[in-house]
Amino acid sequence: MPLIANDVLACAAGTAPARLAVTLGDEQLTFGEVDRLSNRYANALLALGARRGERAAWWSDTTLEGVGLYFALSRIGMAFVPLNPAYTDDEAAAAIDYVRPQVLIVDPAHAARAEQLVAGRDMILITVGGQGVQPGFDLSALALAATSAPPPVPLPDEDAICTIFLTSGSTGQPKGVMVSQRATWLRTHAGAAAYSTTGGAGEVVMFPLFHMAGWNFAMMAWSARHAAHLVRRADASQLLGAVGRWSPSVIYCIPAVWRRILESDMAVDTSCVEWALTGTSQVTQELLVGIKERFPAARTTVNYGSTETARAVGLRDPDLFTHPGSVGHPIPGVQAKVADDGELLITSDRLMAGYFELPVETAQALQAGWYHTGDLAEQDDEGYLYIVGRKKEVIRTGGETVAPVEVESALAGYPGIADLAIVGIPDPQWGEVVCAVVVLHEGAEVPSVEGLRTHIGERLAAYKHPRRVVQAAVLPRTAATGQVQRAKLVRQFGS
Repeated sequence: MPLIANDVLACAAGTAPARLAVTLGDEQLTFGEVDRLSNRYANALLALGARRGERAAWWSDTTLEGVGLYFALSRIGMAFVPLNPAYTDDEAAAAIDYVRPQVLIVDPAHAARAEQLVAGRDMILITVGGQGVQPGFDLSALALAATSAPPPVPLPDEDAICTIFLTSGSTGQPKGVMVSQRATWLRTHAGAAAYSTTGGAGEVVMFPLFHMAGWNFAMMAWSARHAAHLVRRADASQLLGAVGRWSPSVIYCIPAVWRRILESDMAVDTSCVEWALTGTSQVTQELLVGIKERFPAARTTVNYGSTETARAVGLRDPDLFTHPGSVGHPIPGVQAKVADDGELLITSDRLMAGYFELPVETAQALQAGWYHTGDLAEQDDEGYLYIVGRKKEVIRTGGETVAPVEVESALAGYPGIADLAIVGIPDPQWGEVVCAVVVLHEGAEVPSVEGLRTHIGERLAAYKHPRRVVQAAVLPRTAATGQVQRAKLVRQFGS
């Protein structure tokens, strides 16, 4: 039997059809209901002319209909292409022109704009989840009339593309990360062992469903027949509200979202949480202490990965405070090494298949079976890995190189600074100068260069110290992972 994404749902629905599978606010579905819904969607889509091997774009806020669609498309062999619901019309048009989907499926909130987008394009417009008259075909109505039996088409091949995720990235145009059916299954089951040891109340998923991690964490929960508790926004009230309502055993948040939770005074019993996970961007010791205090019964891991690799490296709970700043060791099934130029390389059987119709970018990223992450890393004598910056974000000043994250770590805790980014600003004398872009707490004054350099002291060489300080109202970050978009700051303050 091929290893395909739909197998996760088939196994759960076949053995525990009445068990809760997914929630979103007051809405909920069991595994049996998701299975029947996905079959109805699949049969309705086939009747509309959906073809195996084609692509279906989904432009929608997070909905339970989206869960049914994901499995429906997987089952009939169409690649699922989720679009960021926050896209402007121009951004959505550019994404559609890039991936050229046969089908565009939208929620009612995006239907009117989508009708304009499909004009002049060879594309089927479908609306799902609406009530009343909507543009295009009404998939919800068609599904009611369709059979809930499995669609009468062969299962997709393992190497068929299951999903194409459009990476937001810190600079440049999005690239379509193609993940095969087999890699999707392997990514899911790579984390399933830990989930099978926890309670059955499931996981709170902070990521939206246009992001790889949203599906990956939900699929890991479903592979253990646990529920995935989705939220409409990654704010403290919704996340803590889900913890209080569903008593989940797992919650994962990126550091920026954890800070929202730790700053909230919302009273919630967190004793149910066995795993309070984090990662993606820099994780400070202060943040880890805060997570431990708010979730005292939970173990915590720091995770490193990407859309191209999924979770690849992890720092275990016992190592959090003995190896500060580390992202840990490669997880089982993954190999990692630091190249001569300092770039971290990853290989596993869960890597992406490549970037959609971008052969040059694919060849640059995948070389001899190794994915070139673009991250600069160091490895200590015990094999622990440390991410010290981005290869393209390294600051070159006076012939020396500076990793921004290293300076940001040295400035952590500076009084009055609420958020901080280090960037390289073009300079005729030095090539670039180290610039601190600061977001201040209310009432705080902009720190001086001398103050920041004194705070760093002898922890870093003098050439790594800031030579300029500027204030920003907010740091631009990627929507899903919260990574600082340094290129935007350079454009803003580099003149």
